[in-house]
Amino acid sequence: MRKKVLLLGSGELGKELVIAFQRLGQYVVAVDAYADAPAMQVAQECEVINMLDGDALDTVVAKHRPDIVVPEVESIRTERFYDYEARGIQVVPSARAANYTMNRRAIRDLAAQDLGLKTAPYRYATSFETLKEGTEAVGMPCVVKPLMSSSGKGQSVIRSMDDVEKAWQFALEGSRGDLAEVIVESFIEFDYEITLLTLTQDNGETLFCPPIGHRQERGDYQESWQPAAMEPSALGTAQEMAAVVTDALGGSGIWGVEFFVKRANEEEPATVYFSELSPRPHDTGMVTLGRTQNFSEFELHARAILGLPVPAIEHQRNGASAVVLAPVDAQSDERAENQPHFTGLSKAAAITGTDFRIFGKPTLRPYRRMAVALAFDQKDCDVMELVDKAKEVAAMIQVKG
Repeated sequence: MRKKVLLLGSGELGKELVIAFQRLGQYVVAVDAYADAPAMQVAQECEVINMLDGDALDTVVAKHRPDIVVPEVESIRTERFYDYEARGIQVVPSARAANYTMNRRAIRDLAAQDLGLKTAPYRYATSFETLKEGTEAVGMPCVVKPLMSSSGKGQSVIRSMDDVEKAWQFALEGSRGDLAEVIVESFIEFDYEITLLTLTQDNGETLFCPPIGHRQERGDYQESWQPAAMEPSALGTAQEMAAVVTDALGGSGIWGVEFFVKRANEEEPATVYFSELSPRPHDTGMVTLGRTQNFSEFELHARAILGLPVPAIEHQRNGASAVVLAPVDAQSDERAENQPHFTGLSKAAAITGTDFRIFGKPTLRPYRRMAVALAFDQKDCDVMELVDKAKEVAAMIQVKG
């Protein structure tokens, strides 16, 4: 069952997915907006196009005639997927799901209005003036996010009306694609946030990975750990909500479903809020590269896409991840003599119970994610100690241009 897979988006998550596909004997064409992207380095073929150009996307599909189209980023002309699907091409997880989840408006309205899931109060804005109105409606503090972005880009918190204009401009700068619209939502008083990796399959069985905790900075994840400590009732609620929304969208694959959780107290049970959903491997899920499960999130995604059943997801050991970032003063330079290079790898490799992955990104920019450090141990260990260990390894690895 050798299939030709067209991968739309070739970053570090795409790279691990290509490796998982190739271990299952598949043929991958990796596509991105720049040359030598990480997934291109391990795929059989590659293409460089603007994926927001529908004609360019159609040309690549016509050229390679893929069996499967797998979107891995938001900035894609996803409305073209309906035509591909009508022509017999498998779109992951489906044309409808990909189209909905690439835009925060569609997925939030589906979750809150159609499915009745608990979310933060929210409004949309297409201008500075309507953002002010939305801020007044949901109250302060509130959070502003572009409708199309990833890894926290363009997100900010408004604490006074003086912050509104700055938040609007920052959201536009961080937005992917050509959509000048934001969502403003009430700031929830939550105790922690999790990613619940959810696997949907052709056989109809939905499985859940152990919950992943994570910490963000500048809107992007810095560390993640698995399993995150959760009250059983809160975990059950999150699993029910994840199953409802993924079933409504349809298709098979791994989904990164994000939740905010307010712990229970003497007066009230735990409260779980649906936040966001991605129909693909999640950056916080890189912790699964440390064999915390019988299959990493990338292997789960590849198997579900190919219709290979996964009977169970087994928690094998605890783990943590910590990102390695480009320095704040990094300058992008594509000349060969200025390609990113790393120091401290020998020192990092000497730490037992750890590992790391270098992504192979060809250029630097401030705070760009360039590698990830992993730490792991038995299931009875303190997972937060593993977070400290992963951060220790990450700090040893230095990125230079």
